[in-house]
Amino acid sequence: MAQEQPLLAVQEALKTCFPAVEEQQGLWQSTLQDCSPLLSSLSNLAEQLQAVESLRFEDVPALQPFPDLQERLRRKQLEAGDTVLDKLGERLTILLKVRDTVSSHVEHVFKTYEQHAAMLGIDAVLQPSAVSPSVADMLEWLQDIDRHYRNSYPWYLKRKYLLSSIHWGDLASIQALPKAWDQISEEEHQDLVQDILLNVSFFLEERGGCTVSDLEQHS
Repeated sequence: MAQEQPLLAVQEALKTCFPAVEEQQGLWQSTLQDCSPLLSSLSNLAEQLQAVESLRFEDVPALQPFPDLQERLRRKQLEAGDTVLDKLGERLTILLKVRDTVSSHVEHVFKTYEQHAAMLGIDAVLQPSAVSPSVADMLEWLQDIDRHYRNSYPWYLKRKYLLSSIHWGDLASIQALPKAWDQISEEEHQDLVQDILLNVSFFLEERGGCTVSDLEQHS
């Protein structure tokens, strides 16, 4: 029984890591989804600001008693735009936290594996079961996931650049921002993480067998 403890320790680490990855992937997707209405709001504000700036208020008799109305409307719209930009910046920060959290979980699994590697036979690492991929496959998949999120940094920088390059004097580019943002999302290939999580679904659902603590109690 003592020989099974290293394998079970690694499997338990894997069973903790993959659900954490799934949670972070959900947070990543929901964060990007949250950006869509904010981007639309920013585009709409740019359109409204363009309308305000193009209107000659002095030529509208009903507006002549309010000589500062145009400037007040413009200021209000710019303040609203800055608020939306702040919220988008917060979403980008969340994406970075997702990347770092996933890396931390993956690192823990590999540390657990390294601690028990000497006692793990090669057959135990390479052998899949009816409900579980091999440990070797799952470790490789975690490396792929970690690499995927680390490689997402250029997309983060592209999004950050889009936001930092916004200039309220160029309203046309702000109106085109949602399309430019969507093009970045299309490059990310988020299916990789979902496909891997599907590969381990039966492994995560399997609740039978004893745990490391069970073996330690009987050893």
